[in-house]
Amino acid sequence: MRIWDINPGYLNRQSLLGEHRELHAVVSVIENSKKGYSRHPETLRWAGYGWALSMRHRILAAEMKLRDYQDRTPVRAAGRGGDWPDQYVDEPYRQLEILQDKYRYKEQGRIPLPKGSQQLWSQHKYSVLARDENLYRRLGKEPGSAGKERFPELVRTLTELLRGQPSAGGLRNALQQMWGHLSGSSPGFKGHSDKWPLKRLLREIQNRAKERKESYLLSSTALGELMAWIPYEGIDT
Repeated sequence: MRIWDINPGYLNRQSLLGEHRELHAVVSVIENSKKGYSRHPETLRWAGYGWALSMRHRILAAEMKLRDYQDRTPVRAAGRGGDWPDQYVDEPYRQLEILQDKYRYKEQGRIPLPKGSQQLWSQHKYSVLARDENLYRRLGKEPGSAGKERFPELVRTLTELLRGQPSAGGLRNALQQMWGHLSGSSPGFKGHSDKWPLKRLLREIQNRAKERKESYLLSSTALGELMAWIPYEGIDT
């Protein structure tokens, strides 16, 4: 039983659907006080974090939909909004290493497992921009010079940053940047995207990125996870 902390874009189809099943199992054990798996490390660390379990499920469901899988089993577990477990079964950088071994001769995830800090940053940059533009500018200067010893720290920083709720303005800023990456071949839409609702804008980005096999955006965490936050807590859709 495992609930990953890294972005689910790194998971292949089997791991993605497997985590979805196991998250429901953890919710059931916690909410119904079941004895089976009640002392499992994943169950123990998520106990009391119902909101975070619900949010992780939303992020999984957004990634599943991006890959044309439908989620019909929402999770609405109770818990204080914004609170996430402060412990890991495996540190985020170790989770990437585990997947590296696990997928050595298997199907890969949507997002390639990063070979260094620069690639890791490029995969997360739009997700960071949606949450903190100043941090986006600061972190954007660091990965190229970060040595291997700082990679674990950067993985954890980015993993935990993506647990934060982006503002409507931050979302629009990041999505406009992503749209700008695509709009060169769609000049007719370029002048109107700033008036589109956030959900429509991200759907258009997703669809065009998949149609054109646009590798840079297809390797972005934001392409999936931002959709999980758009309808959340009254953010304008």
